[in-house]
Amino acid sequence: MRKSANFVIPLSIITAYYVFWVVAIAFVLDRFPMMRELLPIGGIGELAGRNADSFEPIYTMAEDTVLAPNGPLRLIFACLGSAILIVPVSWVYFITSRTKEVDQSFAQTIVLMPIVVTGIAMIVMNSLALAFSLAGVVAAVRFRFALRDPAHAMYIFSAIGIGLGSGIGSLGIAAVISGAFVYANLIIWKLEYGKTLSGAFFAMLTRRDRAEEDV
Repeated sequence: MRKSANFVIPLSIITAYYVFWVVAIAFVLDRFPMMRELLPIGGIGELAGRNADSFEPIYTMAEDTVLAPNGPLRLIFACLGSAILIVPVSWVYFITSRTKEVDQSFAQTIVLMPIVVTGIAMIVMNSLALAFSLAGVVAAVRFRFALRDPAHAMYIFSAIGIGLGSGIGSLGIAAVISGAFVYANLIIWKLEYGKTLSGAFFAMLTRRDRAEEDV
């Protein structure tokens, strides 16, 4: 892993990126209040307020989302929001990469995956029938994707989480997932967590001494 001395620069750039989009969205909503009907901006409160006791009949939720008159616009903004939130995740992949050469195919995958998941989540919503239909389609296609690095799975799950949050109209939740993953990853990379077990604390925690490490 490369030395992580220049930690402040990427942290500042990523923070400025998040702040820019928060301010931009707040400005748009302040100047154009009607945009609230189109922007899928929500959070835990909106998600908890939905009827989650049972699955809705097929197309019941779809009529309020993709089949609504403004459904395509909501889908466009949701996909755009997921794309904006996944960009810092891809930057973290570049920053924390253990080698100078990164997997371009994987980088493109984690950028595009939230957009696809957003569309799928908005179509499926709470419909059990649509969910099983989607599972059948995926089983028929039989995706085969081997990860070279086990750590890549974290980026895949993060991309899926961002896409699901955007697809259900809760960009607030998607933003929390994106920010938490990015900052936690940067901090762990900076601390080089798990690189070595030397030191009094890890010796006490793992019940090992230096003599055992030298063996």
